[in-house]
Order: sequence, then C-alpha cells, then structure tokens
Amino acid sequence: MTGKRTRIINDPSDLVPLLQAFGSDIHKRVFDELCVEWHTESELLSMLGDDGGVKRSVDLLRKSGLVETKWRMPGPGASPEKEYHSTYSRVQASFGCPMEDLCELIRITFMSEEELRDVIERLKALVSKGNTSLSNLSRELNLSQVFIRGVAKRTEGLNVRGQRVEASDEER
Repeated sequence: MTGKRTRIINDPSDLVPLLQAFGSDIHKRVFDELCVEWHTESELLSMLGDDGGVKRSVDLLRKSGLVETKWRMPGPGASPEKEYHSTYSRVQASFGCPMEDLCELIRITFMSEEELRDVIERLKALVSKGNTSLSNLSRELNLSQVFIRGVAKRTEGLNVRGQRVEASDEER
C-alpha cells in the first residue's frame, strides 16, 4: 500500500459509515480487495461470493469516502460498468464534539435496521417532499441534527451535503 493517501475526517457523523464498514468481515474483505486494484461489483461477487453484502459493502465504503468510482469501458456491444478502488491506507480524525454527540453516533452505528426503520421512513418521506434542511428536519422529527446526520450517513438513498439531507440520485 505504498503511495496511498490519508482520509481526513472532519465531521464526527462520518464515523457512522466508517465504523459500519469495518464492523463486518465481508466489508473488510471488499475493502482489502479494492486496495489492491480496481474491481466491478460483479468481479467482487465472483471473488468473495455474496455473504449478504458485496453491494452493501461497496455502498458503505462509498458513503464513508473510502472508495472512488470510474466507468470501465467494455468491449463492443457491452454496457459500461462502474468499477471501484480505494487509494486510502490511513485515516486522520480532526474534529471535536460533545461526548453526548459521539455516544449518539456510536449508538446509531450499531442500531439494527429494524430499530431505525420508522425514523428512516419518516426522514425519506420528508426529504422526498423537499424538506432537506437539517434544522427543519430536526424540528419536524423532534430529533437532534447529529442524530439525523448519523442516520442519513448510514441510510442507502440519502446523502448529507453541508446542512442538507438529500435523496441520492446516483444510478448504480
């Protein structure tokens, strides 16, 4: 891994997808393969099988900012495929936050999908109606902005951009 870059984390909510990504064996194996060379999801599936999560692993690694994406140009008549690679071998956290916020983010990281289902559904519904401001979402859902950021960072189909939560429009 020589010549690799350092991923700098300035927002404590970025820890949520990062901790999730390395909280499972399949996610770690996908990351290890992507550190070596560029791979498509289908190549990763054939190499690692699908122990419940090559696609989820790639999504988590993308959300945590640990992989980059480019299009692989196919042979004649075939469709292009996205391929992924990681250029990071180090991480540097550079933030300060109240211990209460950190505890909440760590708790969100390890909550089950079932525990968060209601919040996720309500959050997605509000965002789809155009309510994307963190402060407005916090008021509407009666949840802290830190909680909403953390949930959005771990939820497929949502992205956090500054002080807004937006629906992900990227086609996979």
